[in-house]
Amino acid sequence: MAVYTEVGDAELESFLAEYNIGTAQSFKGIAEGVENTNYVLTTDKGQYMVTLYEKRVDPKDLPFFLGLMDHLAGRGINCPRPIHGRDGNALRSLAGKPAAITSFLQGMWPRRTTVQHCGPIGEALAGLHLAGRDFALKRTNALSVAGWRPLYEGCRAHIDKTLDAELGAEIDFFEKNWPRGLPAGVIHADLFNDNVFFLNDRLSGLIDFYFACNDFLAYDVAICLNAWCFESDNAFNATKARALLQAYEKVRPLTDEERAALPILARGSALRFMLTRLYDWVNTPKDALVKRKDPQEYLAKLRFHRGVRSLADYGL
Repeated sequence: MAVYTEVGDAELESFLAEYNIGTAQSFKGIAEGVENTNYVLTTDKGQYMVTLYEKRVDPKDLPFFLGLMDHLAGRGINCPRPIHGRDGNALRSLAGKPAAITSFLQGMWPRRTTVQHCGPIGEALAGLHLAGRDFALKRTNALSVAGWRPLYEGCRAHIDKTLDAELGAEIDFFEKNWPRGLPAGVIHADLFNDNVFFLNDRLSGLIDFYFACNDFLAYDVAICLNAWCFESDNAFNATKARALLQAYEKVRPLTDEERAALPILARGSALRFMLTRLYDWVNTPKDALVKRKDPQEYLAKLRFHRGVRSLADYGL
């Protein structure tokens, strides 16, 4: 979430005329995240989120994203639900960009993650995986192994030779050793703490489905291990990991093959986020109202996973 595109008053008024959600009272940009432009819209009928999809989002993927949120919300997952206009469509254009309005979820994302957050995360993730089983649309994960080398090549001119060699070796390793044949389905693929809301210490919603895709379900679990189970000094917290994994398995047990693959999936997900953060670090416009995220954090996590010898290191 960020503000890359400004919306004028006349543009907003014309846009809202296509909906039955009332008259705008306030329209405030959100300067968090790195992907799309987001505004909180308050009308005389309620609060909503307006998202303008920026250049990294392929417009062809938007029916998948919006359809998935509709599908999951209909199956009890508390996530933003697209608001359909008077013509029945959820997707239209605003300020020259593809745009949509979704429902507004109450709650706040946790600035400091604790063990108490990790159980609800594991349970919610497993619930999402089960709810997505009968979603008909498909989307390949563009940021899986095949997408890592192009990101790396786009950053090489900005990194030193030692890091260049390390990243190149990691990509070589994953291209030869990435798991095959694991249980797959719809995954969130970006379930970080700023994409999860809590209200009165209870998980109140999951947001930001714009990396969602079809991939190994255990890869989504690995992403959450990286996102939720490290401390601020990048030390791995096995107690957090145990809480997350045990809660996940109460809803959807991992197979033996998924358990065996978890270290390489966690290592690969660390590389994925290190590369996208590095790419954004060197390519984000200086005048963009967005806080860039430190790629070094995920380099440290990658190195931890590279040294994992058993699932006991993950608290299992």
